[in-house]
Amino acid sequence: MTRSAAAWACGVALISAGTTLGAHTSEAPLTECRVPGIRHAVRCGVVQRALDPAQPAGTTIEVHYIVVPAMARRKLPDPVFLLAGGPGQSAIGIAAGTLPLFSRLNNRRDIVFVDQRGTGRSAALECAEAEHAPLAAQADPDRQFEQLMACKAALLKLPYVRSPNDLGLFTTMIAVQDLDAVRQQLGAARINLVGVSYGTRVALEYLRQFPSAVRRSVLDAVAPPDMALPASFSTDGQAAWDALLRACEGDPACHRRYPALRADWATLLKSVPKPVSVAHPLTGTTERFTLTREMVLGAVRGALYAPAVAAGLPAAITEAAGGRYGGLVGVGALLSSRKASQPALGMHFSVVCAEDVPKLTDPGQDSNPGHPAPANPPGADFGSDQATLYQRVCARWPRGEVPAAFYQVPPSPAPALLFSGGLDPATPPRHGERMARALGPTARHVVVPNAGHGVMAIGCARDVVYRFIDAEHDRDATAVNASCLSTIPRPPAFQPITAPAGVSE
Repeated sequence: MTRSAAAWACGVALISAGTTLGAHTSEAPLTECRVPGIRHAVRCGVVQRALDPAQPAGTTIEVHYIVVPAMARRKLPDPVFLLAGGPGQSAIGIAAGTLPLFSRLNNRRDIVFVDQRGTGRSAALECAEAEHAPLAAQADPDRQFEQLMACKAALLKLPYVRSPNDLGLFTTMIAVQDLDAVRQQLGAARINLVGVSYGTRVALEYLRQFPSAVRRSVLDAVAPPDMALPASFSTDGQAAWDALLRACEGDPACHRRYPALRADWATLLKSVPKPVSVAHPLTGTTERFTLTREMVLGAVRGALYAPAVAAGLPAAITEAAGGRYGGLVGVGALLSSRKASQPALGMHFSVVCAEDVPKLTDPGQDSNPGHPAPANPPGADFGSDQATLYQRVCARWPRGEVPAAFYQVPPSPAPALLFSGGLDPATPPRHGERMARALGPTARHVVVPNAGHGVMAIGCARDVVYRFIDAEHDRDATAVNASCLSTIPRPPAFQPITAPAGVSE
């Protein structure tokens, strides 16, 4: 479960490097502070928020944010808000890594990173984890469940969690009200939203509650409110894996190197569970554990998030079918090992248990009229094990209230630019297309055929985003030319380097 949640958070982790807030923040007015990885000083702020909006005189929490000031003296009045992924990722934590994507926008606009409630420095709901968890811990769903229940017990001892029901007060619907409080404190009449992965759900909900406060929105790797996250993981992960198999079979070089890839995959799945010995990809220590089907699928799913990493899967699967598992374990851990990709798991489950898991039993309830929630049939290989574990955890996790209106995305009065990666195993184009229809004629959906989970960091995407947000008139924003993204190639399958004949290693 930890690896799956971390992979979901890769929507921003793919374009960032981990960092932490280095200075203590204080109540408004903003104070100068430093963030490791950002060269110049930034401004730190905090808003005091009621934990429960229905009890404004009750427990309060601090929602922290940073502002990277515009470089120009005569800046524009509409800042850009970066909405992090996860759910559970700290926006401040990935600020240093993502800021280069907005360097042109930052010339005349402030860039704002808000730690959503439950993340980073905003009443975090973090689970204690070993820096490099043993591989065995990733292979045992019962052990994962026990760790999450222990995390829940620890969270209930936090000073801002007075009762179990308080864990249900970290939903997206409440979080966007905190976000608007930051907007008001900054004195911005309108803002530009840039959401990645789960951050797109935050953007959609902000659009629903505060449509007049949005000037432009960019939704990269679209995660609709009704996507039923655990089930869609299986459907979309299977589709991405099947596409990789077909791509290898259709590519002469890949097929020549891995002619039995599909058969090797079947052999590998039939061989598990089995005891194996593998060097931990981060510590180098050899560990002995039982390799399970879910661990194999988790490694494949994690690698599929980034096409450059997925290019190593044919070699890893072929090796694993022959009894050598180091490549598979290493490829699967490559993305989720990044510090910035680790979500606050307590917040992750508070969101998913309230918003997604109920849709597993009634997917059509409360969906957009004319844009019903998609079917999520279990993948032939990926099955329903992950959804089962989420349901098991959520049966014991306090569930917040989510109104029917949350799942209904109204037309957007402001231009919206949606990005989808054609190879994305988590938020493929089917989700972006449906949300573009719901948002109406102001929405533009751009599919990048050979992109994975998250488009903004590749090729010319950052320039497209700049021109979309910077355009003076709405009609020019909607008409922005994104054709440069269609030429991005799919990375070729990894070819191991071998010594020439007659040369000793």
